[in-house]
Amino acid sequence: MTVWHWVRHGPTHEKTFVGWRDVPADLSDTAQIERLQNHLPEEALVISSDLIRCIATADALQQSRPRLPHHRDLREMHFGLWDGMHFNEVAARDPDLSRAYWENPGDVAAPEGESWNQTAARVNAVVDAMNAAHPDTHIIAVAHFGVILTQVQRALGVTAHAAMAHKIDNLSVTTLAHQTDHWQVETINHLV
Repeated sequence: MTVWHWVRHGPTHEKTFVGWRDVPADLSDTAQIERLQNHLPEEALVISSDLIRCIATADALQQSRPRLPHHRDLREMHFGLWDGMHFNEVAARDPDLSRAYWENPGDVAAPEGESWNQTAARVNAVVDAMNAAHPDTHIIAVAHFGVILTQVQRALGVTAHAAMAHKIDNLSVTTLAHQTDHWQVETINHLV
């Protein structure tokens, strides 16, 4: 069984869409980082998105755990032209499209960005390869809100809309276990 401990990166304090924009994480809450380090299994591999907010969070959690190279395909959803815009600006610019993007996630894509299904496909490919390469291993994956929710969707076997109803806080842990094409949800959005 491969057990995934999905950790959402530290807070960015951004008030706009943040997808592929490379903004830093605030890791100043050292007590929370320490609690998280102690909560996660010591004998786990560590992997992260290649964006700095995830790299820095993974570095803070790594300790003596083996580190795998960061992976571009664990990036957040690509919001395209919306990246860096406030929700109200997006709604004013693309009212019907932005409503559909959140209310009917799936094949609806942000302008010059990607859809939920495209995000899920690229993340699933990484997870499938890791499951094959590292069976019976614990993996700490430091990633993003949308990335983690694609895996919650997969593990629960629900729609994207239903998966998006889950909250994923910064520095929370979502633990999902995989064994022979079967997923088990252990925790979603656990804060230590």
